[in-house]
Formats: sequence, structure tokens, C-alpha cells
Amino acid sequence: MTKHYFTQLWMAGMLGLVCVLGLAGPAHAQGFISPLVGVDFGGDARCPEITDCTDKRINVGVALGVTGKIFGFEEEFAYARNFFGEAPGLSSSVLTVMSNLLLVPNIGPIRPYVLAGVGLMKAHVEFTPSSLLTSDSNSFGWNVGGGVMARVHPHLGIRGDLRYFHAFQDLEVLGFTVDNPKLDFGRASAALVLTF
Repeated sequence: MTKHYFTQLWMAGMLGLVCVLGLAGPAHAQGFISPLVGVDFGGDARCPEITDCTDKRINVGVALGVTGKIFGFEEEFAYARNFFGEAPGLSSSVLTVMSNLLLVPNIGPIRPYVLAGVGLMKAHVEFTPSSLLTSDSNSFGWNVGGGVMARVHPHLGIRGDLRYFHAFQDLEVLGFTVDNPKLDFGRASAALVLTF
């Protein structure tokens, strides 16, 4: 990992912290932690569609954020292992770190939401077991999506959403730009929502 990558990651984290602190009013804001499990599909993911696919790749992560009466913010970290598929001598992964603004009206125990944000997308590919040919592609990207949060207890809820991720920059492998230029994929996920 390069120093430039850590600088980008640090800047995204600080932006997220500033937004969380800026949105957290004492009277109406509610913080949350939301561990998630999802599957990737479409675009560069191994599954072309979310249905009728036997080679789904699991995506795990966690979102930290705050919601108010109408708006919210979250910082989400997610990781997909073997994103580009499995083959002898090949391993791959995609890490996303996204800062998202949420439109999440407080209309009761069930809260629909839409979100959009920007952040970092890191694709990692190794071509041999001895890792002689390794490639890391770091780029800025964006995501949009929506879903529903449902409260089942004052401090516990569940959440389901669909999101689309897309990189701003071309995907590079071993210094060469890939013909299918920008990393993109969809994700369907389910999560717990622990509020405080």
C-alpha cells in the first residue's frame, strides 16, 4: 500500500468525522453502527444478475453514522474477497470506503431512505501463488442506493438496501489500463442496526 493511498483513506475518514459531528445535534440525532453482509452483482462482479447466479461473492462491512429527523450521514467500509472470481493462481478483492449522505425521514419504526456518496475503491489482484504479479488499483468512486430500516427494539433494528458503485478512474492492472475501464458493480445487503 502506498503513502498516497493512506493519505486518501485518512482524508475520507476525516471528512466523514466532520460530517458526523456536524450533523449530530444534541436533541434529535441518533448514532448507529450497522454491520452488513451482502452479495455483489452486475458490472465487474462475477454474477451478471442478482438472481440465477451460483457464483455469488460475499461482501462484508460496517457502517458508522448518525441520523436526524430527515437527513443522516454514514461512513461505510466494505470488503469483497475473490471479487473477480476464483481460478488457480488468482486471488482478488475489492475494498470500498464511502462517505454517504442519507435522506431518511423519521416517519415511525420503518424508515425508507436513499443515499449518495463518494469515497475510495481499491481493487487488488494477485496472479500467482507466490504473488510475483500483484496489482493494486486505487481510485475515487461514487455510490447511490436506497433501502429500508426497521426498528424492532428501541436500540436494535434491521436494514436492507441496494447500492450501485462506480469508479471515477480507469481500472489498472500491472500498470496497464483494462479495456473495460471503470470498476462498477451493484450490491444487495442486509444488516443489523445498533443505535445509541
